[in-house]
Amino acid sequence: MTAVDKDFGNIKLPSPPAIAVRIIEAVKKEETSFDELSRIIMADPALTSKVLRAANSPMYAIPSKIDTIQRALTVLGFNALKNIALSFVIANELNADSDDSFDFDYFWKRSVTAAVSADLIASLIGKKSDDIFVTGLLQDIGVVILYLSDPQEYLKVLEEKKRSKSNAIDLEKKIFGFDHQEIGMEVLRYWGLPDSICEPVGSHHGKSIDGSGDGTAEEILNLSDKLSSLYHGDQRQKKLSQVKSAFRTLYGIDSSEITELVDQVASHSVEIISFFDIDPGDMQPLSEILYEAKEELGKVNLSYEQLVRELEYAKAELKKANQRLSEMAFRDGLTGLYNHRYFQEQLEKEVNRAMRYQRDLSLIIFDLDHFKKVNDTHGHLVGDMVLKKVAEIALLTVRESDMVARYGGEEFAIILPETEMKGVVTLAERIRKQIASMQIAVDSKYVSVTASFGVTLWENGMTNTNKENMICSADNALYQSKKKGRNTTSFKGLCVLDGVA
Repeated sequence: MTAVDKDFGNIKLPSPPAIAVRIIEAVKKEETSFDELSRIIMADPALTSKVLRAANSPMYAIPSKIDTIQRALTVLGFNALKNIALSFVIANELNADSDDSFDFDYFWKRSVTAAVSADLIASLIGKKSDDIFVTGLLQDIGVVILYLSDPQEYLKVLEEKKRSKSNAIDLEKKIFGFDHQEIGMEVLRYWGLPDSICEPVGSHHGKSIDGSGDGTAEEILNLSDKLSSLYHGDQRQKKLSQVKSAFRTLYGIDSSEITELVDQVASHSVEIISFFDIDPGDMQPLSEILYEAKEELGKVNLSYEQLVRELEYAKAELKKANQRLSEMAFRDGLTGLYNHRYFQEQLEKEVNRAMRYQRDLSLIIFDLDHFKKVNDTHGHLVGDMVLKKVAEIALLTVRESDMVARYGGEEFAIILPETEMKGVVTLAERIRKQIASMQIAVDSKYVSVTASFGVTLWENGMTNTNKENMICSADNALYQSKKKGRNTTSFKGLCVLDGVA
């Protein structure tokens, strides 16, 4: 993950979904193959199904059916499929049940419609790219991040906007000192997405519709937002006139082509929205929109100034940068494994997911035996070599869906979703034996170590638990292994801590 160069006060930047991290990191490797990306996607059956449905949608117009991820990669290309997968993963992660204060379904319907619009606009003006759909989808992701981070403060923005009809960008800057464009761009950059996606997200609301007509990503996003608003809002006649004026001014496109574009946005969006497990509702065809618009005509002042009014905002002064850089690193610098902070976040998510869907969840914590003696006898450089080799063994042994972390010092942890007793114990023993047989050559001698393992498990039907209970139980099991003489694996049932029945 990349560093954050702006301080957002009390707003906590969310961690990226684990599968998104794997996809992004795989793409960054020069030697990454189609097979590796395929394995990452296919590790999640629900994601696989969504990606294949999207690949077979009218948006890509593939003449023959695509029935495997490998064929989708061959037909659509590496980057396109990566972006389709990221779209589903990120939208699923930043979603929640709607309530009276914030309608998540409405937000994502509007975002998907904007993404479809951006893709169709780019095709129409000859600026089609693999990045434009996911960029359109995530253009307002900062809104969700602000709301999830500080619901009470962001409700002030929504209430003031509704009351005064003020610009959301200006209200966000007034209340937070920055707007959703800025934090959206920084979060996506922090997650490791390319600048071709991040930068347009950070400035698309500031791009005037009477711009140069050069078809930049910012310009396309600005127009896609207007098309999406046409289907998810009121004053449709005003917005339709604004869209037509913009396309004529920027690209010289006539009314009939615009009408066809608007119809395509509706037909494509209805299907794509359903892929995100959201009810698309009643997206009316253009003819009905025009009919309703006529009734609104007398109520709306359609002055030219209103149609082309720019979204003005003033930049807030930058606060001190890099204050939270140490918090933002997800990787351990020595071993390359996930660090303690990221492990804690992911374990909490996996525990919540296991409780919600009643799926097994296992945890391993293991510790190198007498590791201090290695450092004292051979020096810390050799100790570092041992730690890196142990990390390598663990990574090569686990599944792609498992997560290995350096818990601290010579202690490691592995989260194993949907893994039962036999599976987790077998895996722990396999890693333990490989560590015990490991030999590192140092000055014509061989250094070897052993490790003690603690294993715990939550199974479907058990009383609900939390991450603290899981860690407590695995620690207790590890302690049992130490008492037995080390270099062994022990299992311990879940602890019962205060606050959990």
